[in-house]
Amino acid sequence: MSYPANFKYTKEHEWIGVDGAKGTVGITDYAQSSLGDIVFVDLPKVGAAVKAGEIFGSVESVKAVSDLYSPVTGTVTEINEALKDAPEKINADANATWLIKVDVADVSELDGLLSAADYEKFIAEETGH
Repeated sequence: MSYPANFKYTKEHEWIGVDGAKGTVGITDYAQSSLGDIVFVDLPKVGAAVKAGEIFGSVESVKAVSDLYSPVTGTVTEINEALKDAPEKINADANATWLIKVDVADVSELDGLLSAADYEKFIAEETGH
């Protein structure tokens, strides 16, 4: 599995790509492969406030329902409407399939997230591989 170096990662398996104070959030390839076939995604409404480390939605697979945790604090500016009809896009390409876009309130929060290399180490420790 590859993890793009331009993203930051959470230990709850979300990624965020940031351009200035605009963040794009998705789940990692590790998360989608652990979940199996994703059948439903529950996302917040545009304009909703999200807080770093708090739940903003969920992903439902044939195996389980998993909460989604925001990597940053901010306001949702867009949701990926395509996932309502085709949640399996996440399984096809988790690194390219975003869930929400956020105006990031404090970009310094990104400093507390994992780099791609640190995330890979974290996965290795968690899985024992």
